[in-house]
Amino acid sequence: MKTLHQSPTEPGFVQNPYPFYEKARKEGPFFHWAEYDLTCTGNAAAVNAIFRDRRFGREVPPEKAPAIPEHLAPFYAVEAHSMLELEPPRHTRLRSLVLRAFTSRRIAALQPEIAALAHALIDGFPAGEFDLLKQFGQRLPVIIIARLLGVPEEMSDDLLRWSNAMVGMYMAGRTRETEDRAVAATEAFVAFMRSYVEARRQDPRDDLITELIAAEAGGERLTTDELITTCILLLNAGHEATVHTIGNGVKTLLETGHSITEATAEDTVEEILRFDPALHMFTRWAYEDIEVMGQTFRRGDQVGLLLAAANRDPGQWEAPAKFKPTRPVKPIATFGAGLHFCVGAPLARLELVTALPILFSRLPGLRLAGKPVYGDVYHFHGLTRLMVTR
Repeated sequence: MKTLHQSPTEPGFVQNPYPFYEKARKEGPFFHWAEYDLTCTGNAAAVNAIFRDRRFGREVPPEKAPAIPEHLAPFYAVEAHSMLELEPPRHTRLRSLVLRAFTSRRIAALQPEIAALAHALIDGFPAGEFDLLKQFGQRLPVIIIARLLGVPEEMSDDLLRWSNAMVGMYMAGRTRETEDRAVAATEAFVAFMRSYVEARRQDPRDDLITELIAAEAGGERLTTDELITTCILLLNAGHEATVHTIGNGVKTLLETGHSITEATAEDTVEEILRFDPALHMFTRWAYEDIEVMGQTFRRGDQVGLLLAAANRDPGQWEAPAKFKPTRPVKPIATFGAGLHFCVGAPLARLELVTALPILFSRLPGLRLAGKPVYGDVYHFHGLTRLMVTR
C-alpha cells in the first residue's frame, strides 16, 4: 500500500481535491494518507462493501476510545447519544424510534412549504450582485428543518450559528479556539432544546419534536438526552450538507451552462450529488480481522471512505469527471449505505428537487459574478460564498 502526502488544508486541495483522489486511485483500491495516518479508499466497490459490512462500524472499539479532555466533555456528552456514532442494539432502537416520527409521509408533505419558501426567499433577493449562499442556500434548509422540528423560525440564525460551530469539530486543522466555540454552542443548543422539549411535553403540537416524544418501539421511548441529541443531529446534519450541496450544485450548473427544470430535476439533482458532494470522507472502525480487496484490517484499525472519490470511480461511471445530468442514475456514495444510510436523504433530495427548478425558472438570467471559492472545511466541501447576478 502506497503512502501519499496531501495536506487537507493546502489551498490547491481545498479548491479542487479531485486530482489528488485520481492520483490515489492509480495506486490501487487503498492507500495510506500520511497526514491523517489513515488507510483510505476512493474505490466505489470498496466503499460500498465497507459501508454494508457489519464487521465495520462507527462506534469506537473500547480499547481504542481516547480519554476525553475535560473541556470537551459537554460536546461528547451529546455525541454519546447520537445514532450516527452508535452501533446495534442502541443504533437500531434509536433509528427505529426516529423513523417512526421522521416518516416519508411527513417529509413529502413539506413539498408545498419548500416551494413557497423558495419563492419567498427569491422575492427578497437584493438588486445587483448578491451572495446566493447567504440569501438562499443557508436560509432554505435551516428554516425547513426548524419548521419540521417545531422550533421557532426566528431561532434559525442561532441554530445556524450553533450548528456551524459544532460542525467545526470535524474539520481538518481544528484548534482550541474551534473546540471552545463548539462547546459553547453545544451548551447553548442543549439548554435551548431541553427547555423546548419540556414545553412540548406539556403542550403537544403537530411537529417532529412532539412525534419524537410520543414515538415508542417495543415499549421504549427516547430519553430526554437522546431526544435532544437527535434534534441537534437532525438540525446539524439536516442543513449543513444541504447548504453546501445547494451552493456546489448551483455553481456547477452555472459553470457548465446547464439549467434545471421540474422535468429534469430528479436526474440533475442526482448528478449534482454525485459530481461535487458536500461530505468527502467518512470513517469506519474494524471490529474484527478482515480482508477487503486484498487489504487486511485488524480489529481496531480505522479506514477512511472517500465518498467524493468513489462517486468519480471510472469503474462505475463513464467520463466521471464530466457533469452529465442525463447519465443513467446509479447508486452514489453521498448518503452512505447500509445500516447508517442517511436518515435525512429523502428531505435533502426533496429540498433540492423542489427549490432548484424554482430558482432557475424565476431567474433565467442567473450568472456568476466572480469566481466561487471553497472554504477550508475538509472533510466537508463547500463554498464560502456564491456571488451571482441576474
